[in-house]
Amino acid sequence: MSASSQDAASNSVINSECELTVRIGRLHLPNPILVASGTFGYAREMAGVVDLPRLGGIVPKTITRLPRPGNRPWRTVETAAGLLNSIGLDNDGVDVFRAHHLPYLRDIGCPIIVSVAGSSRDDFVYLASQFKLEDGIAALELNISCPNVSGGVDFGTRPESCAEVVAGARNATDLPILAKLTPNVSQIVPVAQAAAEAGADGLTLINTLLGMAVDWKRRRPLLGNVVGGLSGPAIKPVALRCVHQVARAVDIPIIGVGGIATLDDVMQFLVTGASAVQIGTANFYAPDVSMRILAELPHALAQLGAASVSEVVRSLNV
Repeated sequence: MSASSQDAASNSVINSECELTVRIGRLHLPNPILVASGTFGYAREMAGVVDLPRLGGIVPKTITRLPRPGNRPWRTVETAAGLLNSIGLDNDGVDVFRAHHLPYLRDIGCPIIVSVAGSSRDDFVYLASQFKLEDGIAALELNISCPNVSGGVDFGTRPESCAEVVAGARNATDLPILAKLTPNVSQIVPVAQAAAEAGADGLTLINTLLGMAVDWKRRRPLLGNVVGGLSGPAIKPVALRCVHQVARAVDIPIIGVGGIATLDDVMQFLVTGASAVQIGTANFYAPDVSMRILAELPHALAQLGAASVSEVVRSLNV
């Protein structure tokens, strides 16, 4: 047998023996590689680029109770190590989402986690009440951490407010609930603990960091909203720190987000404390990155002597 044939056979054994399924509370995922909200739109445009049914899950673009036009341009600015965005939750509202996007999404063949955002607790409760397990979706992600809208991060900066939103949504739907938290706080652990105690099935860590870009010649900010959310490689160390701190303080599972673009990034998040990851900014310049990472994942687990993803989660030696 040639060396290449031996490698192929070895990889086949690894793939067949490795267990990639993960559990995020009541949420069951076929593998830990998901795509983050806002990076796949409503998935139609990615169908010819990515084998969507192979994904661990898709988080479509965040929706709100009523339509939102979003922020004025510019809405995105590239930085040396990432991307500033100030989209402003541009969307057509929950009614249009349910009528025009949800039928397509639930037929894709992988878990769909609907992302919702509101400007009040009542908004979140209403949005949660619009979705049930019978709709064919897997979970709700509460975006209580968007830095690009007025009041968007208020619920994620105070434990009490976070708990109120999570508890309200928890009582309004039978779906698993994920709380997506902001890093723009002095201490993320108390907010994470409040979400867990209020009934969240899992936490998504983290959303973007507040940032700014300036045109010094015109003496003007580049973003129409002045500030925006920084994503990409620049924020990965912050995201890892947040996952590490929260994993040591709460028992519920974590989905890691922030600067993930390679297999090494994924493995760093898993051993640090994440049970799954969401790939965001990397999708814009390498749309097939999730497929490549998924193909490489079994071999990386085998390198650690692990037969499943769960064996390496929270295994960091500190």
